[in-house]
Amino acid sequence: MAIVSSVIAVIMAFLILFVRMKAAKKPTNAKKIILPPLFMSTGSLMFLDPLFRVTRAELLEAIVLGAFFSIFLIKTSKFEIRDNHIYLKRSKAFVWILVGLIIIRLALKSYLGRTIDYHQLSGMFYLLAFAMIVPWRAAMYVSYKRLERQLKYDPTIRLT
Repeated sequence: MAIVSSVIAVIMAFLILFVRMKAAKKPTNAKKIILPPLFMSTGSLMFLDPLFRVTRAELLEAIVLGAFFSIFLIKTSKFEIRDNHIYLKRSKAFVWILVGLIIIRLALKSYLGRTIDYHQLSGMFYLLAFAMIVPWRAAMYVSYKRLERQLKYDPTIRLT
C-alpha cells in the first residue's frame, strides 16, 4: 500500500507541474487561486473515521512543516501583467522545489511509516499538504489582488 500511495504522489506532482506550466500561458483570476484549497478541504472528511485521526503532537508537526514548506512555494509564485491581463510567471525554481518536496515527502513517509499507523500517517500528510496550500494560495491571492488594483487604477500599465 505504501508503494502505491508513493507512486500516486509522484504522479500527482507531475500533474501539478503540467497544470502549472499550462496555467502560465493563460491569464489567471481570483477564482483559479481560491478554488484549489476549497476543493481540497473536502479531504477533511477523512477525519470522521477514527482511524485517520492524529494526536495533537502529530497535528502540530504536520501544520508547522506544511507552513514551512509553503514559504518555498510562495517565494516562487509571482505574477506579472502582460497584455492588460495578470499571468502567473514561470519559475524553474518551482519545478525543483516541487521535486524536492516530493523527495522529502517520500523519505518522511518511509521513515515515519515504521512507527506511525498508515491511516494516521495519511491524515498527517493530508494536514501537511493542506497547511502548505492554504498560506501559499492566500499569498498568491493577496499578490494577485495587488496587481489587479494596480492594473485597474494605473493607466500607464495598460500601455505595456
